[in-house]
Amino acid sequence: MLTSDRETGRTDEGTVRGDVLAGFEGVREAFQQVVRAQPLPTGQQLAVHHGGKRVVDLWAGPGVDGDTLTGVFSVSKGAAHIVVALLVQDGVLDLDRAVSAYWPEFGQAGKDRLTLRQLLAHQAGVVGVDEVFTIEELADDALMAGRLAAQAPYWTPGEGFGYHGLVIAALTGEVVRRATGRSLQDWWELRVRRPRDADFYLGLPEELEPRYLPVTPAVPVTPEVPGPGAAEPGQETPSLLDIAFSTAHLPDLSVFPNFRRTRALGQGSAGGVASARGVAAAYAAVIGCLDGSPALLDPDTIETFTRIHSEGTDLVGEVESRFALGFQVLDARFAAAGPDAFGHGGAAGAMAFASPSRGLAFAHIRSRFALGDSADRENMLLVGAVASAIRGLD
Repeated sequence: MLTSDRETGRTDEGTVRGDVLAGFEGVREAFQQVVRAQPLPTGQQLAVHHGGKRVVDLWAGPGVDGDTLTGVFSVSKGAAHIVVALLVQDGVLDLDRAVSAYWPEFGQAGKDRLTLRQLLAHQAGVVGVDEVFTIEELADDALMAGRLAAQAPYWTPGEGFGYHGLVIAALTGEVVRRATGRSLQDWWELRVRRPRDADFYLGLPEELEPRYLPVTPAVPVTPEVPGPGAAEPGQETPSLLDIAFSTAHLPDLSVFPNFRRTRALGQGSAGGVASARGVAAAYAAVIGCLDGSPALLDPDTIETFTRIHSEGTDLVGEVESRFALGFQVLDARFAAAGPDAFGHGGAAGAMAFASPSRGLAFAHIRSRFALGDSADRENMLLVGAVASAIRGLD
């Protein structure tokens, strides 16, 4: 039995719409709490699959319904590395083979021994390029890969790690292209998105543009005033964080998916466009809890890709961090998600993951950047509510 506040049309600010399965009413209450806490109008969606069914399908905010698409930033990395995991599972890619064996040009400047496993664990040391990518270049994975191949690493590859925030899928995607002749974006469409009819795009078709809701910053930005981190003439050498996020050209990350070029090319690190329904469906497909379809990834592949490979101080962000292979390690912040949960968050405050042991796929999407660490608190509240509902079913 479903409980519903579904209405025709899009929602007004502060009104929650959609459906939850009986037993998940507490998730609606938690989502309503999140929506009411927003200091400015914010489009939000929440979708959850459990036990082969979509049990939560909620949305709120001006201009939003369940089919609305928006930029999901690093949630895109989850899609990109589901593709890599599929190709490893198929025997097409070998995690312990050197990247340069697939992509000879990458072997320059001391990068010749870096393995695909190390690359996926953010250990390559090429988080950007010395000249810093422009916004137009950042939208194009293939173009970035060409420049990254010649870049000297910022640390000894394999001997440290740092978040390759805007380039990781350009690097792994070039390995995919060299090994298969197809782009990572093509494989996502062929193997995951289209067969499962998931609204999660690495390359948004022009005809779907009317469904796109632009991303907005946490607070209004005055265009004439450079944002934090923007380079000024004569500024000292940029930090690794400045290089990794191209702050000289992209002082406000929120605008990145709002460029049609970014959406059209489907930049695999941060250029994906999706609804919560689409992201949750994709993760449900991966673990076999989508409409009775078999799991895309087998347990051994999931275990390989989701165990910790990098742990300690991130050399880019200078914070304590952990990475699996292409995915974030979620157990510390989101223990309620389950000990085997894997996925990836996004810069605006999105969170998406799957938990094979719980038969759970979760996606929370935002169209406005969250203030400070409020997104973590929101997602912990929502994940906790989902976990409580599942316990109540047992």
